[in-house]
Amino acid sequence: MKRFLPRLTYANVIASLALFIALGGAAVAAGLPKNSVGKAQLKKGAVTAQAIAKQAVVSGKIAPKAVTAGKLGPNAVLPGNLGPGIIDAGKISAGAVTAEKIKNNVITTNKLNNKAVTAEKIAEKGVGTGNLAEGAVTTAKLANGAVTKEKIAAGVIGNVETLKSTQTERGVFSVGGTKEKEKEASAFGSISFQLLLAANPTSVQVVAKGATIPGVCPGLGGGNTTPEAAAGVVCLYLTTETNLDGVGLAAVTPEGNRLGVNLTAKGLKAAEGNFVASGVWAVTAP
Repeated sequence: MKRFLPRLTYANVIASLALFIALGGAAVAAGLPKNSVGKAQLKKGAVTAQAIAKQAVVSGKIAPKAVTAGKLGPNAVLPGNLGPGIIDAGKISAGAVTAEKIKNNVITTNKLNNKAVTAEKIAEKGVGTGNLAEGAVTTAKLANGAVTKEKIAAGVIGNVETLKSTQTERGVFSVGGTKEKEKEASAFGSISFQLLLAANPTSVQVVAKGATIPGVCPGLGGGNTTPEAAAGVVCLYLTTETNLDGVGLAAVTPEGNRLGVNLTAKGLKAAEGNFVASGVWAVTAP
């Protein structure tokens, strides 16, 4: 019987050599000493995502500006990943902070620069009475014609409203002049009511010094400073009559309307020098 002897061929040699290298390479890799593989031994692209352990890449391993917007996945950077002061003004793009991005009550008074809120930033009717500081509306802030009759409180300005029914207003009057003897002379004066009447008075009475007209001009009142008049009547009480041509109504001629009274006093023809008619008046609204 003939013994089988294998023949050494080129194919057998190459196959055996490849198997030896493969087994030898694995053995070499398995037996590599610690820290023996450096940058020079790694091919480009050799370290893949699968080869990197979880949380192996820390901040110190990332070069400045290495992580750009294109390197981040959707929702990759969350608020909890950002340290204090990370996002400053320089990190926010123009127009990035819109009204929808700002929470309610985030913009407080101390966040606004002086003069930051201009007239254009205030909504129509946005400033109410409660927003005005004490004394904020000055004369310079009022437009011409802005204060109308309806804006003035009752009784603030006399001629804005009429004297109310049964109310009495009072004052003083004096007319007179200087004349030569045996020559005629007259003096003219007027009284303006602080509050005008709703209608012309029914009568104007001149009361001689020390006299009264019962029921119409009842007297000067306490201390002769509170003259009285019936409703719708003007009473002129003379307290001084000097060198007048007549007494009371004969010496002083009144002409009245709802605004006041015009007066004419005549000097005594036979006298010379000063002539005076003065006193107090009262009018009561009907």
